[in-house]
Amino acid sequence: MVDKIFFTIRALAIVGIILALYLLYEQWEQPTRTLCSINSLVNCDAIIKGEVAKTLGVPTPIYGLIGYIVIFLAATYKKTKLLLGMATFGLIFCLYIAYRELFQLHVICPVCVLCQINMLTVFILSLVLLRKKKTP
Repeated sequence: MVDKIFFTIRALAIVGIILALYLLYEQWEQPTRTLCSINSLVNCDAIIKGEVAKTLGVPTPIYGLIGYIVIFLAATYKKTKLLLGMATFGLIFCLYIAYRELFQLHVICPVCVLCQINMLTVFILSLVLLRKKKTP
């Protein structure tokens, strides 16, 4: 069971890496037509071009990319505490971005929502792993 959870977390980390790379590509290349720009409410422009495009001077998708790479490595080497720590940081960061998008910018980024669901799942699975580690 534990090995399946680590495998699932690695798979989710790969999905997260792909999503972060997509947002980073969109931010750097800024193509005229993007997959996630549906209308003024549902689009990724807040992350690609807007106020949330950078966090502390660093492109916001880089945080996700680095975080998901560390999560992948932590799951690969079965470092449960590191995994939970990164998932906790990632979830808090995702909630911060979601707050900025929804309540300050009034926009929904579909790719970000997928990242948030992904990170929430990784966080929950990390808690399950920690609990299984503590039970004899």
